[in-house]
Amino acid sequence: MRILVIGSGGREHALVWKIAQSKLVDKLFCAPGNGGISQQAECIDIKADDMPALIEFARKEKIDFTIVGPEAPLSAGIVDEFKNYNLKIFGPDKKAAQLEASKVFAKELMAKYKVPTADFKIFQDFREAKKYIEKIGAPCVVKADGLAQGKGVVVAKTVDEAKQAVTSIMEEKIFGAAGDKVIVEECLEGQEASILVLTDSKEIIPLVSSQDHKRIFDQDKGPNTGGMGAYSPAPVVTPELFKDILDKVIYRTIDGLAREGIGYKGVLYAGIMITRDGPKTLEFNVRFGDPETQAIIPRLKSDLLEVMLAATEEKLSRVKLAWDSRACVCVVCASGGYPDKYGKGKEISGLNEAAKMKDVVVFHAGTKKVTGHRSQVTGFVTNGGRVLGVTGLGNTIKEAIDNTYQTVEKINFERMHYRKDIGRKAI
Repeated sequence: MRILVIGSGGREHALVWKIAQSKLVDKLFCAPGNGGISQQAECIDIKADDMPALIEFARKEKIDFTIVGPEAPLSAGIVDEFKNYNLKIFGPDKKAAQLEASKVFAKELMAKYKVPTADFKIFQDFREAKKYIEKIGAPCVVKADGLAQGKGVVVAKTVDEAKQAVTSIMEEKIFGAAGDKVIVEECLEGQEASILVLTDSKEIIPLVSSQDHKRIFDQDKGPNTGGMGAYSPAPVVTPELFKDILDKVIYRTIDGLAREGIGYKGVLYAGIMITRDGPKTLEFNVRFGDPETQAIIPRLKSDLLEVMLAATEEKLSRVKLAWDSRACVCVVCASGGYPDKYGKGKEISGLNEAAKMKDVVVFHAGTKKVTGHRSQVTGFVTNGGRVLGVTGLGNTIKEAIDNTYQTVEKINFERMHYRKDIGRKAI
């Protein structure tokens, strides 16, 4: 089969790395890809949200199956557009993708179908939102309605901080139209876990549990990022709790969507807070998590491409997944200054040494390859905020942590920053 993966981050590198191992693949493309992805797939210079160019490429190159990594093209309706041309594609359609594209849509669906979540109120007027914050006090959570690259959520410890979040989102429009509405909700306490499932709108196959580290600094301090690391499994998710989450969150959501006339095919990601009152849903994503994917996919023994095809063709009931029992840890190496301003074009050293490490794989996120004579790859430079995802397996979570950090120490670029405590919660 001729396969196209859309996206350019660490998640897409993990997907390409795994799909490249499938016996079904004849030729693998990635648009636009990154430096690391170019070692396993042919990178095509088309942006992930350039739908007409992607459709033209898929038709011209006779692509048999397309896999969408990021949320923006899914929310823009790329699945619907591909289907109009009878092109097979993995992911939810535009209506289903509202689960991530609109937090208001997701919250209203959860309230209607009794999916456990934090108490909330929706506002279109910033004055009303601020009045409500003064009434309920802090801590509370302020969320922009639309897509904001994982940065549209502010956990405010004081009333002033919450009101400032409303000002930034609704008045200053730091996320543009994504901030036309905000949600103010209660602040849940507990441990977070990420639960991902594959679904063909009827059947569900859960992936192994994982936990993400969102804050930039150790001990969960500093601003939110797209994710600074992840580990799998998350010991906090016991088998009983896993079943509870599937029953009360995943099945109720997919059934609720079906009742609204929306079939959901693809991967569904639920961010869960495990509170004293049981699991509650923080958010939904309509694609693989980043960096959770980098911690989950190396544990998958089955052919990922076969499973994705089964989900798209409504044949998931025929599939069973096999997993590596070992733990996996992914540590993100980021550019100094991320998630705010950061430089690009910094030379990355130590990747050849890292490649020699046993049970470790380095996924590229924000990298660009440097070519010399006759287009020979001579090295890589930084080209984004999150640059690399160093991922290690181990018989225990501690062994996986040690393997990963020993590899991180071999890699360097100017102002490289990473957290030193990824996975510690699990010990």
